[in-house]
Amino acid sequence: MASRRTKSIGTKVTPEEYARIQTLAGEQPVSEWVRGALLRAADPPAGDATLLAEVLALRTILLNLHFHLCSGTTVTAETMQRLIERADQDKRQQAEARLAAPGQRDP
Repeated sequence: MASRRTKSIGTKVTPEEYARIQTLAGEQPVSEWVRGALLRAADPPAGDATLLAEVLALRTILLNLHFHLCSGTTVTAETMQRLIERADQDKRQQAEARLAAPGQRDP
């Protein structure tokens, strides 16, 4: 059995914003379109977390590599492998934490 909708969320928009929303809603009632848009915005697509995880891992590798090079440390294949493994260890958790942080996502 479907849950009843008993809570309400409201906001004020300009006439121009409302016209834009009406256009985006098309044949759908504006309230249903807005509800769907809010729910989609609340749950980022799974691809966002994957992409962010890979970018964060790459950032970690590049920053650590840069630090090694600037400090005059020789970068061996073993060193690179450790940097890669370290970056891969927690990239998913870092991405999910950043996506879940309040105020971090654009509407």
